[in-house]
Amino acid sequence: MRAVPVGRRALLVEVETSEEVAALHGELLRRRAVGALPGVDDIVPAARTVLVDGLDDPQALAAELPHWTIPRPRAEDGPERVIRMRFDGPDLDEVAQVWGIAPGELPGLFEEIVFRVAFCGFAPGFGYLTGLPGHLRLPRRATPRTCVPAGSVALAGPYAGVYPRSSPGGWQLIGSTDAVLWDPSREPAALLAPGARVRFRRAAR
Repeated sequence: MRAVPVGRRALLVEVETSEEVAALHGELLRRRAVGALPGVDDIVPAARTVLVDGLDDPQALAAELPHWTIPRPRAEDGPERVIRMRFDGPDLDEVAQVWGIAPGELPGLFEEIVFRVAFCGFAPGFGYLTGLPGHLRLPRRATPRTCVPAGSVALAGPYAGVYPRSSPGGWQLIGSTDAVLWDPSREPAALLAPGARVRFRRAAR
């Protein structure tokens, strides 16, 4: 673990794995909730870092962190979001072939996975979802698409995700959803937030 001051009131904590990010993020949220991190405005996880903003003394937290006991997140931690989807993506057959299963088996396999929002980025409302077993991980497409439709459910590397709006993209597309990932008129605007559990279910036809 390495802690780097950012400006006057923030600390960027670097760790080795996404699992460590999830654990540290959860512990920081817990401590803020009980008043142990007064003044903290934002706690923002990324792939290998957590930014803590609003600290009166960033160096004090940097000195404390190595002595914290940080438990691993429990499977039941975090709110659960269920996303209804259609398994109609243009890459579904190719993904099933790589996974060594029939295309008709992919929906059942995908629905068994409990994902977790590791961090958000790329576009407002886009959550990087971890939980994909190692043997199911896929590379990005060799040639990205110039336009991926909003609501596309996609896979790349260790992540799953849902495109909140139409944009270029190189992930493997296995389905689509009508879920609104980002709505500025809603509170909160983002459907998915770091730490939330996500399950995909087949939409009713």
